[in-house]
Amino acid sequence: MEKQTIQTDKAPDAIGTYSQAVSQNGLVFLSGQIGLDPSTMKLIDEDFVSEAKQAFRNLSEVALASGATLDAAVKINIYLRNLDNFQAVNEIMLSIFKQPYPARAVIGVSSLPKNANIEVDAILCLANR
Repeated sequence: MEKQTIQTDKAPDAIGTYSQAVSQNGLVFLSGQIGLDPSTMKLIDEDFVSEAKQAFRNLSEVALASGATLDAAVKINIYLRNLDNFQAVNEIMLSIFKQPYPARAVIGVSSLPKNANIEVDAILCLANR
């Protein structure tokens, strides 16, 4: 199976030299999404929860463009500028994912693009749909 790029205008355009997602051999690798509003390309800055929900919405839209949903996620990476937001992320994920949950890493970082507070990426397995 040949590598395919995935793109949707329902998620923010790439702000660098990368694709929104790449699919190959039944796996879809979703690039990191931050809480940008795709229509304005501005960061949602109301509060952490709003920004995080937007990041997950963006990730979900890229998953949909691949022909899947986040239910096909087997691995999620979450990058937080403040690990005090760990519990808020857990609550957001409870509203998005059902068991069996994807494997996950939460990593504390000092900075993110556009001064975002959260970035989320994922790997989907299309065979699990």
